[in-house]
Amino acid sequence: MAKFKLASYWASACGGCDVAILDVHEKILDIAAAADIVFWPIALDFKYQDVEAMPDGHIDVTLFHGAVRNSENEHLAHLLRAKSKALVAFGSCAHIGGIPGLANLFTKEEIFKRVYQETPSTVNPENITPQPKVTVAEGDLTIPELYNTVHTLNQVVDVDYYVPGCPPTPKQIWNVVQVIVSGKLPPKGSVIGASEKTQCDECTLKKNGEKKITAFKRIATAQPDPAICFLEQGFLCMGPATRGGCDTRCQLSGVPCRGCYGAPAGVLDQGAKALSAIASIIDAKEEAEVQRIVDQIPDSLRSFNRFGIPASLITRKVL
Repeated sequence: MAKFKLASYWASACGGCDVAILDVHEKILDIAAAADIVFWPIALDFKYQDVEAMPDGHIDVTLFHGAVRNSENEHLAHLLRAKSKALVAFGSCAHIGGIPGLANLFTKEEIFKRVYQETPSTVNPENITPQPKVTVAEGDLTIPELYNTVHTLNQVVDVDYYVPGCPPTPKQIWNVVQVIVSGKLPPKGSVIGASEKTQCDECTLKKNGEKKITAFKRIATAQPDPAICFLEQGFLCMGPATRGGCDTRCQLSGVPCRGCYGAPAGVLDQGAKALSAIASIIDAKEEAEVQRIVDQIPDSLRSFNRFGIPASLITRKVL
């Protein structure tokens, strides 16, 4: 049986997806036995020109992780789309924007001002900021241009499949590899390796079925009972509005779900769905009491849309 050609590329992301691939441990040898890795620059010495020299459609499957935040990310998104039979948005950042997508709450100018002028450790009296092109005695120096808006992969190029997670679990990654090796790929646009249920559907923490929130608590200042549903204890949990499939690893580790697997099927905006679900269990009659309880959420926008702002109905701060 001929090996399939596999590529993996890291765009605007933390590198956790690459680590997760390695976390399949000894099964990495099975992946190597089934696939020829033709592009994985974080692990092996590949150059962009190696990909540019490939004929279109040469790569069977590309795992593209990371959001598209600069001109280099966009160039590689278009290049790998052309060279790949199947392009997979792998992990939260490529899937729904991820943590890098929080930058959409600011403009590029605001980010540059904070990073290069205002941080306590910065000494920059000339207010120098990165420029895409600078001419020096030796010639022109160029770096990728940072975009004003962080995009998901499918906002830039056509995507065949989605694998959610920050990062996807090793079990999930192995299941995806098995699907690819089998050749029995699901319909285009499918989310693979995850569940059609919500985190709440799959969570095994004890529930009494009477979620009534009179106050919100934070892990930093209160100790939850690790055996009982976080929402029933008043800890904000994104479980009702998040796709399952991660084996609820965060909840079983004593931390509420943060929403990295994105919205369940049929939900247009994960943050709006979560807000609706949480609002329905606030136990208050008077508007002032409702406001008092809601004010205990330190940052509603980042709490309800921590991972998915670029994929939400309102993708960024209005300029």
